[in-house]
Parts: sequence; C-alpha cells; structure tokens
Amino acid sequence: MASSKRKSSDAKTPGENRVIYSEFGNADNSAALERGVPELPPQQQNLRVQASSKGRKGKTVTVISGFQHKPETLEALLKQLKTQCGAGGTVKENTIEIQGEHKQKLIQILTELGYKAKISGG
Repeated sequence: MASSKRKSSDAKTPGENRVIYSEFGNADNSAALERGVPELPPQQQNLRVQASSKGRKGKTVTVISGFQHKPETLEALLKQLKTQCGAGGTVKENTIEIQGEHKQKLIQILTELGYKAKISGG
C-alpha cells in the first residue's frame, strides 16, 4: 500500500503570510494604521488621580488618567513615580496604575513635575 501523506516540506505552514489580493501596491500598512498621539507639555495636561479596588480582588490601586504622551514617555514617568512611592505599577491604555493608595503623594509629585492634577472620586 502506498502512503499518500505529504512530506512536511511540501505542506504550506499555517502561519505563512500570503497575500491573495491587494488593490494597492504596498501590503505593509502598519505605519499608516498607527494612531498619532499628541505629545503635550505637562502644563497643558489635566490629570485625574483616583484610588480603585474594583476588579482587583480587594487590592487598592491608584490610577492616574488623562495623559497625552507617547508610551515611551509614560514608561519613564512610571519608573519615576514607582521609585518615589516605593511600589509597583504599570501603564495601561494611557493610564498609570500604582499599587497601593498613594493619592496625596502622587498629587504632590505630579504638581512638582508641572502637571495639573486633581483627585477624582471618593
């Protein structure tokens, strides 16, 4: 009996990026699809600082929202805020989350850096 199995070299890999139809010349439009983020100076940004524990199994996280910076700038600012507060944190969708309740300390640090920051929520 003859085996009708294909050799692995003949089979097309499922992850292969084949273009079946392209109306315009360049198939790589990643640069065109990136959203432009305005890089405003700190004096023109209005930030909101609030403590939240919703969806975090009871753990309190201080959330700073309202940034209009590029992700690289937010990462640098996050590192500075984490060291000042002595806590962990992350950047998620133009917001910075710092572990723990540090509203007053973060307001003070952000105003020293030139941002307009307010406490939001209870």
